Amino acid sequence: MIPGLLIAAPASGSGKTSLTLGLMAALRRRGVTVAPFKVGPDYIDPGHHAAICGRPSNTLDSWFCNKEQVCATFASGCIGADIAVIEGVMGLFDGVSGDDEEGSSAQLAKWLGLPVLLVVDARSQARSFAALVKGFCAFDPQLNVAGVIANRVGSERHAQLLREAIASTPGLPPLLGCLPRQEDIALPARHLGLVTAEDLSGDHGEKLADWVEKYLDLNQLKKIATSSVESTPVVSPKIQIKLRIGIARDRAFCFYYPENLRQLERAGAELVEFSPLVDSALPENLDGLYLGGGYPELDAELLTNNVSLREQISAQARGGLPIYAECGGFMYLCNAIDGQPMCGVFPAQAKMLPRRRALGYRQVELVADTLFGPTGTQIRGHEFHYSDVEMPKTVARCYRLSRRGGEPLGVEGYRINNVLGSYVHLHFGSNPRVAEELVRFYLNNKRRT
Repeated sequence: MIPGLLIAAPASGSGKTSLTLGLMAALRRRGVTVAPFKVGPDYIDPGHHAAICGRPSNTLDSWFCNKEQVCATFASGCIGADIAVIEGVMGLFDGVSGDDEEGSSAQLAKWLGLPVLLVVDARSQARSFAALVKGFCAFDPQLNVAGVIANRVGSERHAQLLREAIASTPGLPPLLGCLPRQEDIALPARHLGLVTAEDLSGDHGEKLADWVEKYLDLNQLKKIATSSVESTPVVSPKIQIKLRIGIARDRAFCFYYPENLRQLERAGAELVEFSPLVDSALPENLDGLYLGGGYPELDAELLTNNVSLREQISAQARGGLPIYAECGGFMYLCNAIDGQPMCGVFPAQAKMLPRRRALGYRQVELVADTLFGPTGTQIRGHEFHYSDVEMPKTVARCYRLSRRGGEPLGVEGYRINNVLGSYVHLHFGSNPRVAEELVRFYLNNKRRT
């Protein structure tokens, strides 16, 4: 059990990510080992966490996983750390619906027994700042909002008004700092959200650490962090390696839930990373591939120019090598991305659209036997993309998709030979048998590279 806290806000855009990264960087600068976490299905923020903390940032999502699984993931992610820092999602009480707390940062904080640090965009507010904070503290009496930070403060006079407002209102948590407006440290964004850690300059974390150290009381902030509820990490016996799975990992393919990879390793897989951008050939002696999501459209020319690897992947797919590809990895297996030739495993072209094509949680039911198990298997995931693929009807569909509430979304999950591709990012923790089924399928269909 180590101390921890969850950073939340009244709404998206309040400064959670900048504060979280600055706090992580400042703590690490002081020699503190930080265990980073992210609430919700996002990939980009965890990538920044990992770059600063030097260890994976685990996803905690109470729609994907039940309380036991979330607590086990949290406990595993805390091993070897001095403090846990969790970045919340959207507003503190926002989740998958408007009438309960499922999927919210508030629910996760209560599940884990952690205090909440509330960061509030204080622009154009003075005494009203205290009213807003009071409302958030009173909304759920079971939640421990232990501290407040004002962000985008305009001046020292503005900061003084905010301090007076908090101090004069009974029952409010302490104001731990007033962060001034500093637009030059804001993380740049693009069509799927913030830029990834792979595309950010190396000194950005240091700038955020300077910002946090100058305007926040870090010692008081560390004091409000409390030990979480006791939870037991999943401890596997010594694994006997059964097979080798190639993992596409570079700037173009960097979206993986750490729990997915961890579960594959527990099931006996050795994960071997390679780069579709720079490696001219696949690693030797692979029994299958896992091509995750990312931004292949931004590096389409480089991917196209790596002809030898594209041709090898295409040949291996035709020869029966098991391959699982999701979102960006799925696009890479199509004929082309906006006219730029790709692997040609799927007879369709991925086309980028000016507006978002899909966003939201997805319930997946297998309507055919696949590498994830037999017909009827249920898995949960998330979909977010700006591209679209018009797949010929002759290609088999293996997924029946629905929204969280059960609204049907049609069929997807395209299969050719032993290749399965989809826009849905699956979370293996939503069905712990999935990783075992995947490893079993790869073992039963070995086609070594």
